[in-house]
Amino acid sequence: MAEANVAVDHNEFSCPICLDLLKDPVTIPCGHSYCMSCIMSCWDQEDHAGVYSCPQCRQTFIPRPVLGRNTILAEVVEKLKKTGLQAATPADHYAGPGDVECDVCTGRKHKAVKSCLVCLASYCETHLQPHYESPAFKKHKLTDATRRLQDKVCSHHDKPLEVYCRTDQQCVCLLCVMDKHRGHDTVSAAAGREEIQKQMGKTQREFQQRIQMREKELQELREAVASITSSAQSAVEDSERIFTEMIRSIERRRSEVTEQIRDQEKAAVSQAEGDMERLKQEIDELKRRHSELEQLSHTEDHIHFLQRCQGLPVTPEAGFGPRISVCPRCSFGNVRNVVSELKDQLENVCEKKMAEIHHKGY
Repeated sequence: MAEANVAVDHNEFSCPICLDLLKDPVTIPCGHSYCMSCIMSCWDQEDHAGVYSCPQCRQTFIPRPVLGRNTILAEVVEKLKKTGLQAATPADHYAGPGDVECDVCTGRKHKAVKSCLVCLASYCETHLQPHYESPAFKKHKLTDATRRLQDKVCSHHDKPLEVYCRTDQQCVCLLCVMDKHRGHDTVSAAAGREEIQKQMGKTQREFQQRIQMREKELQELREAVASITSSAQSAVEDSERIFTEMIRSIERRRSEVTEQIRDQEKAAVSQAEGDMERLKQEIDELKRRHSELEQLSHTEDHIHFLQRCQGLPVTPEAGFGPRISVCPRCSFGNVRNVVSELKDQLENVCEKKMAEIHHKGY
């Protein structure tokens, strides 16, 4: 029966410590697998503490686990070796933008996983192995990979900063405690962080309270702005309505005054036209009489002249009405004055009310 071809990721069979294919693979209680020599060397460095941990998940074990060769895993690894599969560095092990680069790699740099405060250098998984395997690096202090290693080392003694000086509120090394900071109130960096973090927690709670208070004030201001906007819109609408009514009222009054003036004009013109007609008739009558007198004055018959004079009026006014005045009977000056006075009064009232509106506001 032909064997099925299965795609295998070599990372699944690589030791997380040496990054090579597993040699004498062993599986520790947490389930992770390592080369026997790699995990033994790593745990040899932890003998002094009596607590042993998994380099990957950091699960601890007490006492030191007894390791046995994982034969099934060893057989799988041997088959992979026979197929010619070579362990290669995955692309994601290379340093990218924002990653800390390994200080030992040449050419294309690998991504650093740890930094050593004694060496003041950062290492990838491969170049970090001597720190796990060689007793010479047993006392070196490893931290998560970081760029600013110098900030974690004492500038006076080139030792790792491990102590917090409460007196001077700064991190110092163990030699500083015996030297410049002798007699100061000092604690471990972990204890110092715990104290400060407690204070930070209190400060954070105060910030949270202040944030909540300010958010409440902000909400109140938003509601006030909404109320002001709504009130202003209502005031504008009411003002527009009232001013429209005022304008309509003034328009009505203007129409009434105009109508009254036109009625008075019509009456005065009608009366004047009647007087003019009567005057025309009187003029015609006077002309007729004047003509009769003119003709009579030229007659040569004395008897006829005397007889005719007896029937003529003695004066021109005889038989006619009173004299008609030619002065205008309606000048409408009073109306003009009253309307002008009304305008002045309205302007004065408007100025006073506008001042009240400006003073009182909303």
